[in-house]
Amino acid sequence: MPNIGFTELAVLLGVAVVIFGSQRLPEAARGLGRSFSAFKEGLKTVSDDKNA
Repeated sequence: MPNIGFTELAVLLGVAVVIFGSQRLPEAARGLGRSFSAFKEGLKTVSDDKNA
């Protein structure tokens, strides 16, 4: 897994601001977080079903 430094994070944040705009960036981040949570919950459910 590659190490991401400060410069790379700054570039990614700059690209995100350009793509989404400063007004929609918090909304996009919140949606991304919810998507990751749902994905993790789905993996947990599949894992629990597999082990049962």
